[in-house]
Amino acid sequence: METMALPCLPDELIVQILSRLPVKSLIRFKCVYAAYYYGFGYDQLTDDYLVVSFSYVLNFDDDHVNSRLEFFSLRDSMWKELEGTPFPYMLYPDEHRVGSLFSGAIHWLAFHNDLARDVIIAFDLMERRLLEMPFPDGFGLESEYSHLWVFGQFLSLTGMDHDNSRVEIWVMKEYKVHSSWTKTLNLSIDGIPYFSPICSTKSGDIIGTNGETELLKYNDKGQLLEHNSFWDGPCPIGSLVTMYTESLLSLPSDNVLP
Repeated sequence: METMALPCLPDELIVQILSRLPVKSLIRFKCVYAAYYYGFGYDQLTDDYLVVSFSYVLNFDDDHVNSRLEFFSLRDSMWKELEGTPFPYMLYPDEHRVGSLFSGAIHWLAFHNDLARDVIIAFDLMERRLLEMPFPDGFGLESEYSHLWVFGQFLSLTGMDHDNSRVEIWVMKEYKVHSSWTKTLNLSIDGIPYFSPICSTKSGDIIGTNGETELLKYNDKGQLLEHNSFWDGPCPIGSLVTMYTESLLSLPSDNVLP
């Protein structure tokens, strides 16, 4: 099957095309930005699997944010919208649209548009409600280059300091307790423009990507132990490297064959 690439039109040609359109057609369009994030998890209380979708639309004309959270129940076979929408959150960074599953909740980094501050939001799969947690005190790195993951048995926040080629790794020693945030590692990664942790080994080594097509393994002193390419050529747009656990489970359904 043949595919066609969208043409890249010069700005001058775009201006000419728009100038020939009726004004009524042009004013229908507004300067907006839409983003979609997702997650997947298991509700032990109801023996149900949920597909979670968080989306928001930002109107640049008035900086208004309209966000909503929906979840699909495999048991009920239907989408439901979480009460309380719209929420005042914008999520980021774009390359990590999938939420981090930890302690029965799906977590994302977000910006609270009304309060103008960074927060962590979590959707509790059993209680079906959205929680908000502040960033750790003393975390001063840019949120655009930070993300959440699970480091050992803890929810972890990682930030990238490009100026000094280092990575800060914070862990929440006691879940939902703000004072338990602790900076555990400060890795020096000279020569690597970007490092995004994925998981840790039993010995404490950290495996992640360089934001392109290589997997890297560091020890807790920032020494590069291994690096391997997982893709030939440029990394596909929208791709994401993640962990998975092999399992064979029967999905819940009310329509069970005899």
